This record gives sequence, structure tokens and C-alpha cells, in this order.
Amino acid sequence: MRRFVLWSLLLLLPLMVSCSPSPRAEVARGCADAEAACLQGKATVFMSTSRGDITIEVDGDAAPLTAGNFVDLVRRGTYDGTMFHRVVREPVPFVVQGGDPQSSDRSVPLSQLGTGSFVDPANGVARMIPLELSFDGEDAPRYSRVSSNPSELQDLVLTHERGAVAMARSQAPDSASAQFYIALRPLPELDGRYAVFGRVVKGLDLVDTIEQGDRIQTARLSD
Repeated sequence: MRRFVLWSLLLLLPLMVSCSPSPRAEVARGCADAEAACLQGKATVFMSTSRGDITIEVDGDAAPLTAGNFVDLVRRGTYDGTMFHRVVREPVPFVVQGGDPQSSDRSVPLSQLGTGSFVDPANGVARMIPLELSFDGEDAPRYSRVSSNPSELQDLVLTHERGAVAMARSQAPDSASAQFYIALRPLPELDGRYAVFGRVVKGLDLVDTIEQGDRIQTARLSD
């Protein structure tokens, strides 16, 4: 049992973005003051990788701010050429993580990847987004607050099913920016702690083959 708990804690490390937010970083507190438009409804993102193509359904109904941030970064081409810098399959399948903007620069060493955020070129400010969780029966998402109450977690709208797409962050709940991960198996231990905003609806078998160093060639929105 103690060994299982230790492995669980170690597996969480790849989801942690190891940089601290810039002193100039701005954190939205909800859709009202988000820098990127919140997404209404669902959107489809086609992601071409060095292993093949995957299709992601982004859910703006349950995660409007987080989904809107992701869609904005796709539109900007932020993910084009970036690396999947962390892949965890041992001792059990866990996650594939990528989306660090600085990984598009091939001169950046692998040891430095996982520390980058999206910096808006218009103002030089790092964009951070808060933890966003939606629960059945509530009119609006909750922000900036981790949930560990089992009775609440039963009502989470978006959970860490296999193929779930969620935001990586540091220990601070409001430190997500651009990095994301894809769950390789159901990960209920992450529910309420990290913001799921979509799921892989096509190409999950290709996600299973991604290795560290593989790249996102392009990411684009469906017309």
C-alpha cells in the first residue's frame, strides 16, 4: 500500500509546470476578465503529430475559460512545432504531456522543457488561467479552488477518463498557461485537482504510441 501511494505521488510530478509565474503574469478570475474569449459550446481541434493525426473535442460548455484559452493558442499557432516533452507509461500508463511554447525552439535543452508559459507578444505578459471546475446542478464553474470532497467529485462534469485532455500547472491552482496533458488511462486521483477541458475523440491509439521528443506539427480548428 505504501509503495502504491509513493508511485501515485511520483506520477503526479509530470503534470507540474516547474516555473514560477512571471511577476508580470496576469491571471483571469473568470470569463468576465479573461484575455482570451471564453468558448461557448464545443470546438474541434485537429492535431497533426509526428506519429499521426488526432482529433480533440474541446468543451466550452463545461470549461469555457480553459477551452477558450486552448482554442486561442491553437489559432495563434502556439502549439505548432512544440514537443511532447514528458511521456509517463511506467510503472503504469499515465499521461502524455506537451504544449510548452519554448519547445518549438530546437536549441532549448530537454532539461529546460516543462518550464514555459504562453507570453502574449502584444504586451510581453505571461497569461495564466485559474483552475476551472464545473459540477452538475451548478450554473457556473468554480474557479481557483481544488476539490477533494468525494461527494462533490461525483458531480464533476468533466473527469479524467482515458483520453481526457487537461491543463498542466504548478502547485498553485491558478498557474496553468499553455501546457496540457492527455490521460492514458482513467485517472480519478486527478479529478478536482486539474482542469479537464476536452477529450481525444479520434486517434487515441496514436496517442498510445507517442514518445518523448515527438512533436505537434500543426494544430488547427475545424472549419
